Amino acid sequence: MRKTLIAVIGAGAATPEEKETAEAIGREIARAGAALLCGGLGGVMEAAAAGAKAEGGLTVGLLPGTTAEGAGTSMDVAIPTGLGEARNYLVATGADGVVAVGGSLGTLSELAFALKKRLPVAAVNTWRLESERLADDVVFLETDSPDAAVRFVLDGIAEVRSR
Repeated sequence: MRKTLIAVIGAGAATPEEKETAEAIGREIARAGAALLCGGLGGVMEAAAAGAKAEGGLTVGLLPGTTAEGAGTSMDVAIPTGLGEARNYLVATGADGVVAVGGSLGTLSELAFALKKRLPVAAVNTWRLESERLADDVVFLETDSPDAAVRFVLDGIAEVRSR
């Protein structure tokens, strides 16, 4: 069976609190034996990757440009896509589940792509979504806890795989 892949999405220009949260999420992902996927740059992406690396996890970054220049130092695999912001679709839908931390409009687009694909999504201090506007089969949690976010996504992935 292939390794579970969890995307961590959020702004490159993250606050210190968002970076701390993202690092904790990265650690939890690696402790669970999953790999981390992100946009490959700084801020939330680099902090989550650093957390995963600290626990011996695998990190993959999908970069917007045509070179690996600008990749975070904690990326094991840095893939230049040449897609610019369109790479958000690949980050959000290329994983088995998604954890969002903070973020701006790019993060909002990734949230929408992941929810539309019906991936398990946990939102940590990010965009507030009106749950009554989401489809009944959307697996979504708003939380302040990095541990709860990762556990929720992992449980959602296990449920999807058991069907």
